[in-house]
Amino acid sequence: MPITLNPEQEKLVSQAIQTGAYLDSDEVLNYALETLRAKDDWLQENRTVLNSKIERSIAQLDCGEGIPEEALRQRLEKRKAAWLADHQD
Repeated sequence: MPITLNPEQEKLVSQAIQTGAYLDSDEVLNYALETLRAKDDWLQENRTVLNSKIERSIAQLDCGEGIPEEALRQRLEKRKAAWLADHQD
């Protein structure tokens, strides 16, 4: 099946090959598709839990239990930094 990439996509594939991690465009696309499948599988496996958390959050907002935007951003940045620190190679 022929696939046509736009110029930005071609640039991304070329950059990936230039890193030396991939031999050719087929390897780049195979990795990208495997990653997409893994993400989709994870979302499907966790759909019920995610939907439950979203519904609970909406209910909390409806009851006025929300967190002000700036406080939320700070909390998320702190959690992100902690996660990145725990997952460094």
